[in-house]
Amino acid sequence: MTDEASDVPQDPPVASAEAGGEPAGPAALGIVRTPTGHAGVDARLERLADADGLPADGHVEVYEDVHRGLREALTALDAPTGPRPHENRS
Repeated sequence: MTDEASDVPQDPPVASAEAGGEPAGPAALGIVRTPTGHAGVDARLERLADADGLPADGHVEVYEDVHRGLREALTALDAPTGPRPHENRS
């Protein structure tokens, strides 16, 4: 019989405590970001790396900035790129 828990992803190991019993500082998770080919989106995804060196309470600002930028990129995709039909009247 197999152990079902072995199929469950495990959390990354927690950084060991520094000398003096203090917890280690923030550490990057090492998540690879694959480029999308869209420069604006890729720049926002790279911005996520800024959170790697911040304590957890600093992540919100980075995440909100990335979310705002991704929302703007998606909104721009819906914007008309050519002349509007009513602007072509003779």
